[in-house]
Amino acid sequence: MAMTSPLDEPPADLALGAFSDTPPWDLTGKPLPWRAGVSSLRTATALAVPKLLSRRLFPPGRRVVVTGLRLGWAILAWRLVERRQAAKLGRREISRAGLSRRLRRAFERLGPTYIKLGQILSSGEGVFPPELVAEFKLCRDRVPPEPFKVVREVVEADLGRPLEEVFSYFEPAPIAAASIAQVHAARLASGEEVVVKVQRPQVEPLVRHDIAAMSWLAPLLIGRIPVASLANPPALVELFAETIVEELDFRLEADNMLDIAAVLVGTGQKAVVVPRPHPELVTQRVLVMERLDGFSWDDVEGMHQAGIDTSAVVRALMIAFLEGATLFGVFHGDLHGGNLLVRPDGRVALLDYGITGRLDERRRIAFLRLLMGGTLNDTRLQLVGLRDLGAVPPDTDLEALAADLGLDKPVVDPTTMDPEALLAEVRELTKRLLAYGAKFPKILMLFVKDLLFLDGSLATLAPDVDLFAEVAGVAAYFTTRYGERIAHDIGVDPRQHAIDISGVRAAVGVTDEVEALTYRDLQARRELIRRRMEEHARRSARTRARRWPQLTRRR
Repeated sequence: MAMTSPLDEPPADLALGAFSDTPPWDLTGKPLPWRAGVSSLRTATALAVPKLLSRRLFPPGRRVVVTGLRLGWAILAWRLVERRQAAKLGRREISRAGLSRRLRRAFERLGPTYIKLGQILSSGEGVFPPELVAEFKLCRDRVPPEPFKVVREVVEADLGRPLEEVFSYFEPAPIAAASIAQVHAARLASGEEVVVKVQRPQVEPLVRHDIAAMSWLAPLLIGRIPVASLANPPALVELFAETIVEELDFRLEADNMLDIAAVLVGTGQKAVVVPRPHPELVTQRVLVMERLDGFSWDDVEGMHQAGIDTSAVVRALMIAFLEGATLFGVFHGDLHGGNLLVRPDGRVALLDYGITGRLDERRRIAFLRLLMGGTLNDTRLQLVGLRDLGAVPPDTDLEALAADLGLDKPVVDPTTMDPEALLAEVRELTKRLLAYGAKFPKILMLFVKDLLFLDGSLATLAPDVDLFAEVAGVAAYFTTRYGERIAHDIGVDPRQHAIDISGVRAAVGVTDEVEALTYRDLQARRELIRRRMEEHARRSARTRARRWPQLTRRR
């Protein structure tokens, strides 16, 4: 096996992927036996999902009873306590927080599959309610690790050799423990420092039973959980099933690593690195990979002390993410702080490829239309992109949709609206979208979730950067570098149009008179709206409380 290249020669496999400059092994010319048949494996995995989600006449076994009792008790207790308390005080956040807390506890008792669902919810800031996100973040740190004896058994069974034949050192305590797997630091017998991802035993059949149970119960929850993002539990279960089933085979994850590394090389992206999977030590339940170190994503002070430009870090990750999705149809589908390290040289180490967005050509071009439509303020181009992604039915009249949603009207600053008018606007918009059959496809949710994570990262890594200038800079980058290709793909040449971020201003609720907006400014605006909405809810509750005795006397 090739060792680290001499300092005056870059590693040969940097032509294959965006890897570190000091490789523990060189992937050039390696046969990668675990990669054989991955394409067929990926297809078979996708075909298995509809079978798991198929509606059964009778409950699928004892598991559905246990799940129903856990979730049912959580919802009943919430109705009896927090919902009543919230109604009495006029504070809806008490109700949402109480429901989120009880659901999180139920998920933890139900085990790995539900903890994984909670972890996915926890990384959906902006997609799911803040109380739900904050509560389920606790799931990230509350998964007890498997005993080392069990880990040894899995590793030896999958690699077909005693642990000591493969590793000279294997840390018994994991450096991370998640619902599907845990990660251990180790050293190969040949001397390379690695990390080893080991799947929990019996997790695969448990996941499949749980998905069957979720699918049977989900329709019964419609209308019973007053959280907007969970108003369609069956769709959420379908999304979750498509996501988690792919994570049950680490050969798919290793393949994702190589594909995304190749995309980064194809774009000339130098700011993001991918750990190298081992050429041979990859199986369904064991993944040995290069160990990468760096600052944690939220260690802003440490990065600044090391002289790292954190604004540049976020910008580079944003560009790499958009290039992957819109130009190559492959992107990391689960960006969150736990999956990112910032190396001393300012490059981002991107970890954990269990969830990866993969787009066929039609959907890739749809995302490209969304991106270009946003930077050119072309509403129709954006709506065509959403239609082609499946967010609205294919026969939707896009002009009528734009008119019904008021996209042709002047921007109204939400901070100037009274709470009642703002609530009415949101309700009406939601009603109109549902009337058009709007939905949130899996791939769009992964994309939006990642964008919202990057947006939130600005709060800590680049709070004083002008958001409009950043958007314009990214648009100029794509126009200059990929203008010809974009024109070929979508029939619109961005080089022939001026960048117009009026639509971006409209999305955050400011008029064209606002020339600059930092993330601090945006947070202040959101906080103002939140306080007004809460005060409105409290006033409404007090009004209802005063009217109740009068109504009772009239009766």
